[in-house]
Amino acid sequence: MDGPLPSWPGDTCGVCPAQVLGPGRFDVVSRPDRQFAYDPAVGWRVGPDGTAVCVHPYRVGMPPGAYASGGAQLPDLSLPAPPPSPEALELPTEREDLEGWLVATLRTAGKDQIFTEVARAERVATQRFPARDVVAALRRVLSVELARR
Repeated sequence: MDGPLPSWPGDTCGVCPAQVLGPGRFDVVSRPDRQFAYDPAVGWRVGPDGTAVCVHPYRVGMPPGAYASGGAQLPDLSLPAPPPSPEALELPTEREDLEGWLVATLRTAGKDQIFTEVARAERVATQRFPARDVVAALRRVLSVELARR
């Protein structure tokens, strides 16, 4: 498949190569890192060698792997997405990683804890990011995550 899976435009970050590229055309790593910086010229994160990189395996539904750069075999994409790692639950330092953190937070919340976690996440995130950015990210994330439940 050359293009993204039908669910990826809603499930992945706006700066994810999965918005445009199909399975196997980008690598997946376990978490955001400075070595996988966003490249505005291409519209997504890239690795040191220029390979497109997704930094949220639990959003793209693929475990970490060198799919584009190393030819790793694609996983069965009909299986459930891997759960967020403990590192994914750490508040990011970069605004473009805020949505990924919110998704990880909500996906690890119990069914009866979702609204408590939304309130906690908003409170924690506004200590680092402007409230308008947090509210905008929450709106985008909640529209998808609540529908998944």
